[in-house]
Amino acid sequence: MEQNAELSWKERKLVSSESMQERLETVRTLREDELELYEIGKDRSTGEHYLHYAYLHRNVAAIGTGGQDEIFHQLLPLESDDVLGILFGEQPYAYPEHWGKPFLRNGPDGDYVWFDPSYAEEEEDYEAIGRQIVEELNLFKAQGDLSEAAVERLLRRLEPGEKDSEEK
Repeated sequence: MEQNAELSWKERKLVSSESMQERLETVRTLREDELELYEIGKDRSTGEHYLHYAYLHRNVAAIGTGGQDEIFHQLLPLESDDVLGILFGEQPYAYPEHWGKPFLRNGPDGDYVWFDPSYAEEEEDYEAIGRQIVEELNLFKAQGDLSEAAVERLLRRLEPGEKDSEEK
């Protein structure tokens, strides 16, 4: 048996596939077809529940070259209310739309690591800021005023929250 077997997977940076096979038991299969599987699983050691999502990745590029399909697994920690909501069909669970908090996913070595999907939202925010800066710079160039006062006004507009306060 693995050392620290009682330690929650939430407390680890890396979870071995052996630990996953030893401790994860299926509570209920929610949906299964030839490409995807959704099920609620329970950690036998801690009693914690997870939404288990597995999908088959068809290696189309390797057809005829001996390449093999791969199955990837992801586990989203669930609270008791989440488990009940999913079981009674009141809470959506499809990946990736409803996986907004950190979850475990396996990699090529078979071990599981935590992945935080919130970076995508941050990335969108940064892209919006970048577009705003480009718009302000284009407007500044079009106006043709390169005086120190004009540059100062531009820099003030680019400060976070300043554009909103100027418009009010």
